[in-house]
Formats: sequence, C-alpha cells, structure tokens
Amino acid sequence: MTVEVEGRRMRLSSLDKVMYPRTNTTKAEVLDYYARISPVLLPHLAGRPVTRVRFPHGVGDTQFFEKNIPAGTPPWLRRAGNDPVFPFIDDLAGLTFFANLNSIELHVPQWRWEGEGRAAEPRRPDRLVIDLDPGPGVGLPECADVAVLVRERLTQIGLDTVPVTSGSKGLQLYAVLPGVHSSDQIRDTVAQLAQELSKSHPDRVVWKMAKDLRPGKIFLDWSQNVAAKTTICPYSLRGRDAPTVAAPRTWAEIEGGVGGGELHQLRMDEVLARVEEQGDLAAALTQ
Repeated sequence: MTVEVEGRRMRLSSLDKVMYPRTNTTKAEVLDYYARISPVLLPHLAGRPVTRVRFPHGVGDTQFFEKNIPAGTPPWLRRAGNDPVFPFIDDLAGLTFFANLNSIELHVPQWRWEGEGRAAEPRRPDRLVIDLDPGPGVGLPECADVAVLVRERLTQIGLDTVPVTSGSKGLQLYAVLPGVHSSDQIRDTVAQLAQELSKSHPDRVVWKMAKDLRPGKIFLDWSQNVAAKTTICPYSLRGRDAPTVAAPRTWAEIEGGVGGGELHQLRMDEVLARVEEQGDLAAALTQ
C-alpha cells in the first residue's frame, strides 16, 4: 500500500503480518499505535539519536539492534554522526518509515545532539535514569517498593522523579537535569546512590551486575547513564509476548503497587486510552 504521511509518500508492506503471535497483533495495528501515540512520543525522541530493535518476523523470532541508518533510508530523514550514522525521528513520516521496517522498540540516550550531519556533537545529558530490574523471585511490586526509596533519595538532592513502567519486567525512574554535568559525573553519582541503597537495604537492593547476587532483589542499573548507552523511550512498544509499552505512570500508581497492589505492565490500547484522558505524564522530560 502506498500512502502519504505529512507530504511524504512511502510504501507500507505486509500489513497483515502477525507481529505478536500471542495476541494476534498485526503490523497494521503496530503502525496504527505509533500513528496515534505520535503526539506524545515524538517529543521524547526529539533531538536524540534513535537505536531501533527490529523484529523482521515478529516477536519471538529473530531480532537485532540497529544503530546505523539502513539502506534505502530516504534523504529527508535527518541524521548525525559518522560511524555509526544515527537517524533522528522528527515527525510522523519518520516514525512510520521505521515502524514499517518492523522497528518495534525505540531506544534513546539521555542526551541530545547539537547540529546535524558529521558536524553534530552530543550535548551534555539533560536527564538521568535509573533502571529497576527485578531478579528471580521478585517483580513489579518489589520494584515499586524500591522506587519509593529511590525517589526519597533523589528528592533529598533536589530532583523530582518521573516513573515509567518498562513494558518488560521492571520500571525506570527519570529526573530532569540542567545539562551542565558530564555523563561520567552523572554515572558516578547514580552508582554511588545505588551503592548507598544497597548498604541500607541489603535485603531488597543490589547495585552490582553479577547475576548470582540478584535473586530476590532489585538491581539498580546505574550504567544506563553512560554516554554510549540507551534506554527504551517512553511510549515505545516492547518486543515481548504482548504489545506492552514503556508507559509513564503516576506516583499514586507506583505507591499503590507496593506489596502486590494493582500495578501491571500496560498494553498499547491501555496507553492510548490513558493519554487521551491524562495527556503525557512524562512531559517534564521533553522540556
């Protein structure tokens, strides 16, 4: 099918392909989700180089990370860097182009580019992120419990936090930064925070990546603040069994999930309904 999106003509293919076999969700439905969520998703992608996770045959099959722009990328898509050459996703046309390539997951760094092309340079990070990853035997309720501890610690140093359930197992906590610190400085600060919480709550928190330390605990992944790392973008779909989404949440929801409350990973239809009613709960991250 040849379509026109914001004045850009492109060919969409295999619209009836099943991308999520468990829920029978098709590629057409994935494209529809990204089109409908684009007003709140695009500001989170703006100015950030996008790494995609592509699923050529749907989830549960082959998948691969893609940093470079692929062959056949139209010239109107902005790009930056030399090796690799990253794309920007500035508008619905760009979002549709990549979704049509079965790029289900969209990952971005905690910094934006300044300029474009080979002359572009990364700015200093404008946010930090802490990924709460549950080990074997624990799940989202335990993540919610630890998230409250992390929020309290970040509040003490003057940072407001935005919670996002990851669409996978755990959740992320974001905080807006003034853009004056280096990635190394932010990494070290978050690593120190994770170490402190591990010492004060050794039964619940671990800061080291070793898998043998993680059963029954929440790993505070500070490493996603490293300049070369990326994190799933808020409102991106995930390549899991069901079409779940990295979804911004309220703190009331997180607090309600402590101890086994009604906190679960949200699917794309739930997220669309929430955005229509509540707008972007993570809008502070796009300023």
